[in-house]
Amino acid sequence: MAEIVVVGSANIDRTVVVAHFPEPGETVTGGPVAAGQGGKGANQAVVAARFGRSVAFVGRVGSDADGRSIRADLRSEGVDVSYLRDSPGPSGAAFICVDPHAENFIVVSPGANALVTREDVAAATDQLVQARVLLVQLEVPLEAVKAALELAVGVRVLNPAPARPLPEDLLSRVDVLIPNTSELGTLTGTTCPSAHAEIAELASILGVDNVIVTLGADGALVINHGKYQHLPALPVRPVDTTGAGDTFCATVADGLARDLSLIVAAKRAVRAAGRATTAKGARPRVPLSP
Repeated sequence: MAEIVVVGSANIDRTVVVAHFPEPGETVTGGPVAAGQGGKGANQAVVAARFGRSVAFVGRVGSDADGRSIRADLRSEGVDVSYLRDSPGPSGAAFICVDPHAENFIVVSPGANALVTREDVAAATDQLVQARVLLVQLEVPLEAVKAALELAVGVRVLNPAPARPLPEDLLSRVDVLIPNTSELGTLTGTTCPSAHAEIAELASILGVDNVIVTLGADGALVINHGKYQHLPALPVRPVDTTGAGDTFCATVADGLARDLSLIVAAKRAVRAAGRATTAKGARPRVPLSP
């Protein structure tokens, strides 16, 4: 049985480097298009597997070449794809622009990810009730996310991305919530402040006992019942921030599966995410071991 179950999305990423992000109506010229594996769920599953965890992935791919590529790649990374189902039509795709400052913006076409169902999740019940950690995101339908949170017995970790308002009954089932500041603003229906104490106060209204707010180059805040600890970022020279968030979430899941405290797991995640920005792509092959 898997130590970590990931319920989420799997995409093919198509990335282009641009001199600057276009304004509305503007056309910019980019560099060559680089195709690679992606999707928040698949990225997090692969990083967790690279840490040596046994990982099972629940999701869907299309009946196209991209779907076959996604399945083969996950299997080659040691991820159990027994619960990765096929759907007619295209697989998910993400279109990523990266600027010279290593910032990015991403447009996602869900494809088969939009077809993940409660029944798909229920098919993995045996895994969910025995896994030490469940890791979910919001690139698949909310009903599938709810089903996973309801069935899981271990530590339930939600990365609320892409952000949307979430019902109280869903958040009540989350043990560890990992938003960035933008996502925290969306979840709370307000603009996220910059002061650490104010961020902690805002996060506390969500009713989740443990919240880790990622702060980019400022590291992260670990918040428990309103009390917080700031974890500074690793000094690095970033090349591409695309893989940082997923690396962070997977490293937290890895730490929790090892029975580390949340603070220790988050410290490891800050360091791993920093290293992930020093290489290109959503799954950078850099030394991530904290």
